[in-house]
Amino acid sequence: MPRPRTVSDEAILDAVLGLAHRIGPARLTFAAVAAEVGLSAATLVQRFGTKRGLLLAADKRGVDLWVDALDRSTAASPLTRIIEGLTLAVENVATPELMANSVAMLQLDLADPDFHAETLRGARAVRARIEGDLNAALDAGELRAGTDAARLATLVETAYHGAMIGWAIHREGTLADWMRKQVEAVLAPHRTAG
Repeated sequence: MPRPRTVSDEAILDAVLGLAHRIGPARLTFAAVAAEVGLSAATLVQRFGTKRGLLLAADKRGVDLWVDALDRSTAASPLTRIIEGLTLAVENVATPELMANSVAMLQLDLADPDFHAETLRGARAVRARIEGDLNAALDAGELRAGTDAARLATLVETAYHGAMIGWAIHREGTLADWMRKQVEAVLAPHRTAG
């Protein structure tokens, strides 16, 4: 009979994500993760196989957390939900170093087909959630009639990605504040008066 797991896969993957953002995926080792979660490296190898397998599982977890952040806002206003959701998606990126290591993870996402499939799945889900809230904003009269929700969703998503890099370069305030301002600026011309 197998021994019960003392640390869940989700807890391990959350630790991997945190460690990858602190030290970068290239420096991440089974030993470092084991020390972080209080398990042996052999146990981690048994669960995830290879470092690539561990990072891919963590990437899938990270994508799910990214997408789920857009559902965490409880605002009644659809436009406020978009702004708060995208801000919540970056709440754990507090320093330019964390952003640099996040970009290192993105390099894996862009270079490896399996990682890319996960990132693309997440990006499509994020854009769909934004578009859904934009359509709700149209129905609620928050956006000007005739606004193309699909096109604006693409612009908002693009602003979201660009805002992270822009903040890491300019380093003005927090990423959350920078993100909020950039997304609000993209939405502003499309809002109804009032």
